[in-house]
Amino acid sequence: MTSFATRRALSSGRPRGGFTLLEILLSIAIVALLAAVLIGGSAALLNEQPLSLDEVFWRTVQVARKEALTSEREIRVKFDVQKKQFTLLEGLAPSAAGPDGIIPEEIPVKQIPVPAGNATELAIDFLGAGKAGNSILVGGVLLESQPIPFVTFYSDGTCTPFRVQVSRNGAVHTMAVDPWTCAPVLETKEGP
Repeated sequence: MTSFATRRALSSGRPRGGFTLLEILLSIAIVALLAAVLIGGSAALLNEQPLSLDEVFWRTVQVARKEALTSEREIRVKFDVQKKQFTLLEGLAPSAAGPDGIIPEEIPVKQIPVPAGNATELAIDFLGAGKAGNSILVGGVLLESQPIPFVTFYSDGTCTPFRVQVSRNGAVHTMAVDPWTCAPVLETKEGP
């Protein structure tokens, strides 16, 4: 009841056309893996947002600390108001004129710019660690009036005890830096 052609194809030992179940499952798994990688990578690109001003500051702190540790020398950090960027400088600040009567020029080690969207009406001041500094009330906002020109990161991984005061578009907030770890100091709520 089977035809001659059918019997001949079965008995000839030639493989028949088609895929096994294992081959099909493997193909599906490879396609799924590639899709997951491509979709995950493109989602990260689409969700990438510019850094906030606080994130740029903490990135600057990390870079300065790492630079001080790896170079085994002191690194100073200043904020350049005109260029709207953090500047990392090597060593101690020039305090006096050189033998030729000229104050040595400061050469930046690295510069970390503030994103353009964050730079409008921006003022960043480094303050001493104590909260008992001179303060002034300007437009209903309490500002400290005795900033320090720079902060120093040392080769042992520590830094000058300081706080940073960020003033942008009339809003002011202060962040404290732990001098031993160069990490943010968590604020505690003071009771009555």
